[in-house]
Amino acid sequence: MISFILKRCLAALATLSFATAASAQDFPKRPITMIVPFAAGGTSDVIARTVAEQMGIALGQTIVIENVAGAGGSTALARASRAEPDGYTIAIGNAGTNAAAYTIYPKLPFTPDSFQPIAMVAKTFGIIALRKDFPATDLKEFIAYAKANPGKINLGHAGVGSSNYLICKSFVTAAGVDATLVGYRGAAPALTDAVGSQIDGVCDAAASVSQSINEKLVRGLVVGSTVRLATLPDLLTSAEAGLPEFEAQGWNGLFAPKGTPPAVIAKLNAAARTAVETDAVKKRFGDLSTVAPDADEHTPELLQRLVSRDVEKYRKMLADDAK
Repeated sequence: MISFILKRCLAALATLSFATAASAQDFPKRPITMIVPFAAGGTSDVIARTVAEQMGIALGQTIVIENVAGAGGSTALARASRAEPDGYTIAIGNAGTNAAAYTIYPKLPFTPDSFQPIAMVAKTFGIIALRKDFPATDLKEFIAYAKANPGKINLGHAGVGSSNYLICKSFVTAAGVDATLVGYRGAAPALTDAVGSQIDGVCDAAASVSQSINEKLVRGLVVGSTVRLATLPDLLTSAEAGLPEFEAQGWNGLFAPKGTPPAVIAKLNAAARTAVETDAVKKRFGDLSTVAPDADEHTPELLQRLVSRDVEKYRKMLADDAK
């Protein structure tokens, strides 16, 4: 009797394995949803839409963007972690949503192990931009003003735990100033308030703020990069401005729920690699001062290492922010 039951179980497992393999082989058969953890118009959203269009072409299916804002991206990641692990729901994340969040929100309903990395798709550069009528005209004047007015400068970001929040934290820590960090549901609403002089400035990525700087809607203060950006040639790097300690070079990557078949991950990875190597994505990224991964940076293993590294990095930096 036991032998019979064992045979039935093994047969069922074999059938399930065959069905899973067959399902992965013909993936995708319908549109894929890519969850973006912030409001439309921000860095992650712009990068997601740029990459998703070309990934869809490579896969022969539409990739639908779903913006799920809230809790610095954690609301979206919670939804992604609960999705069916079949490849039809994926999410774009960054060092904020997929690394720093675990320190800031220690009671999250998901862990790093809740996701399987697919691929890094972009490298980003953090910028501090001020309302155009802010009294300080350069970084030295800004720091002097901030130290003379502790807590009175308001800098907007995309929510506690977001990559923009990390830009803010890195900046105020490096500058040694006391500024009030104001969270929004995404980078775009924060930038809108800076343009309207409702706040003093924003911590943002070049992908979403460079156009506003070029149109003189806000004034770029500094970029946390080792080299100047082609789209903002007059914006000083942190070292040039006298604050080399301010470093804000980040990443965006794609993730699937734990349990997604390896064959599906492989197909999504190949599509992401194809997408970021297209002329269309390279041109758009160039316009956004965003950089595609190098040839050896496309693997899921590389993205996993970035997550592990940054979990530890921000655990040390943000211990006081844990809730």
